[in-house]
Amino acid sequence: MAQRIGSTLRGVVTLALMVLNVLVMVGPLFVVAILKFVVPARAWRKAMSRVLTAIAEQWIAQNNLIFRAMRALPLEVRGDEGLSSKEWYLVLSNHRSWVDILVLQAVFNRRIPFLKFFLKQQLIWVPLLGLAWWALDFPFMRRYTSEYLRKHPEMRGKDLEATRAACAKFSEMPTSVMNFVEGTRFTEAKHAAQNSPLRHLLLPRAGGTSFVLSAMGGVLHSILDVTIVYVPKGPSLWDLCCGRVRRVVVDIRKRAIEEWMSAGDYANDPAFRERFQRWLTGVWAEKDDLLAVMDA
Repeated sequence: MAQRIGSTLRGVVTLALMVLNVLVMVGPLFVVAILKFVVPARAWRKAMSRVLTAIAEQWIAQNNLIFRAMRALPLEVRGDEGLSSKEWYLVLSNHRSWVDILVLQAVFNRRIPFLKFFLKQQLIWVPLLGLAWWALDFPFMRRYTSEYLRKHPEMRGKDLEATRAACAKFSEMPTSVMNFVEGTRFTEAKHAAQNSPLRHLLLPRAGGTSFVLSAMGGVLHSILDVTIVYVPKGPSLWDLCCGRVRRVVVDIRKRAIEEWMSAGDYANDPAFRERFQRWLTGVWAEKDDLLAVMDA
């Protein structure tokens, strides 16, 4: 009982410190965001974007200090040699938990360019954080159902246009584009529903990865293939704050971007689409074998 009370108290303190960090950092971020958008000059906006990124990186650094002080994030990182904050990366990762984002930020902050995620349109309404993501030029994607597109065919391709516009912004300064290739968090139920031949992963979705490579193929330097394992598996944010995560292993493998990957038309070229899907499925099969070892 005493151990459980201590764990809960630890969680309350950790979460309170994280909320306090949000409240401290969001003010300066919003002030700079306003300065950025009231002056339309491109050079000014680019300079303000750099200031906004610096604020966000400091925000993450302070979160990491909280995790270390509370011994909440026991990281083991492999393969992180030779990273640079002056290169452009496409970061691909498996998706086990909402904690994944905090883990990736802890591993890569100030070691590679600031991570940018493609977010669902609805997340812009998350208190404080939604506006922060907007100020930092995180792209918000509106996903349309097949039924909606049948009724509104004029909206077909709008999500890809938003991706292309975001990628154009990413080209202006070193950026790391983050993609959870499975599209959703791994659960046993989702795994069973897919009837996936992979043991520890959901099937990869190749379209988004291909489109980013096509839109930024001349800018991106390499792919960082990231594999995350937790002990115990699939922790929540509350588990993390309470110190219930005993081990987090992060394996990083740098992959070259071959010329063909950014030269095809995924949407309209069946041969290219099949080749790209085969390549990404191969990457995910290797990751599945690696997870079998890391999970052991």
